[in-house]
Amino acid sequence: MNDDDVIFKELRFRNLTVKNRLFRSSISGRWDNYNGHGNQARINWEEKFARGGIGAIISSFVPVHVRGRILPNYAMIDHDDKIPFWRALGRKVHEYDCKYILQLSHSGRQRDVPGVENLMNKGLSSTSRKDSFHGLLSQAMTINEIKQTQQHFADGARRAREAGLDGVELHASHGYLFTQFLSSAINDRKDSYGGSVQNRASFLLETIASIRREVGNDFHLQVKINAVDNNNALYPWEKKGNTLAESIAICQLVEKAGADALHVSIGSTFPHPQLPSGGFPLDEANWWYGSMASSGVRGYLNYTLFHFKVLRPVFTAFWNRTKKDRAVEAVCANECLAIKNSVKIPVLNTGGYQSADLIRKVITEGYCDAVTMARPLIANHDLAHLLKQGKEPEYPCSFCNRCLINALANPLGCYDERRFEQRGGREAMLEEVMSVFSPPPFP
Repeated sequence: MNDDDVIFKELRFRNLTVKNRLFRSSISGRWDNYNGHGNQARINWEEKFARGGIGAIISSFVPVHVRGRILPNYAMIDHDDKIPFWRALGRKVHEYDCKYILQLSHSGRQRDVPGVENLMNKGLSSTSRKDSFHGLLSQAMTINEIKQTQQHFADGARRAREAGLDGVELHASHGYLFTQFLSSAINDRKDSYGGSVQNRASFLLETIASIRREVGNDFHLQVKINAVDNNNALYPWEKKGNTLAESIAICQLVEKAGADALHVSIGSTFPHPQLPSGGFPLDEANWWYGSMASSGVRGYLNYTLFHFKVLRPVFTAFWNRTKKDRAVEAVCANECLAIKNSVKIPVLNTGGYQSADLIRKVITEGYCDAVTMARPLIANHDLAHLLKQGKEPEYPCSFCNRCLINALANPLGCYDERRFEQRGGREAMLEEVMSVFSPPPFP
């Protein structure tokens, strides 16, 4: 490796320094306790990436309140009794000179599996309209509910700091609660939280202010945000949502409000045809989507399309119609460049990064200051070490997205059997997936 390789140069934020330009982006798995307490499997999981040489880990979706949970068995940050777990996780990650940024999150209406606590409760949102993909039910938040939720985020940030973690990220992308306020395709409010870009951004900006009042200005705070919504990428009759110009305006407001960095993504819902880039494994969807089919009024329609092979081409045609103009790797790098040129704070970019040459290019040419990745790291936890040695992985991520579909019901991991054909086949694949449960908490 060249000692001047930009990939492995420090990245300095206002309140945080990271040893290299490789971040593990947020990706979620169901292995925590049902009540929101984390467990040893989560610590084992995060340790894999820290040991593999990544500079910083952005946690999975961490709900600030049970009503904002997307799936059960996710570690939460909704109460002070969660602090000891996050402290233990942070200590383990720090052993490898790796930073840990907690992603403070709220599902809003985009709640895939409600669980017993949320059963029959509509999701809180900027709107009372159902989402397009699943038909998830929602109700527009009252002003009091908005203020309460902002305090939940502030309390979550305070707990992250007390746990000794290195910063927080507000999840304002992929269709979750902040996106539901920011997006012109979703937000139909007539009050001060709807209408203009400034109004739609108010919920997020006020939340940043609430967090700063709680933790001060010397704690790292970044925001993950959509570069463009392209809400009609799946359904052509839907409104597009925020343009790049609107997103740039929002990013500038976020910077002014006190954010230390931006984390740029794309797509106003999750899943979205443009992110995660790559395939949509309909056979896996047929096996595992049933766990969430009852979550929305359109879930059964989706499951029917996934289940019957004769109908799968219908879904595939809708899903793939806007993907041809996007690369699998660096799927939204061009939009990220426009945002970076419009702000002064560091900018991270997600979207299928795996190749050292491409990572080097987007950093040196000013598209972003660092890249974030998840699926390539699930495939190869030691990817950072490999790139530092000037190597590419022997079995790279195929971007088949089987990991994401399986995560609805199974432990998160790589489920692409093709990558294990020369290494023991399916048994080796499952052994790797289940390795997150070893070592156990009680030897």
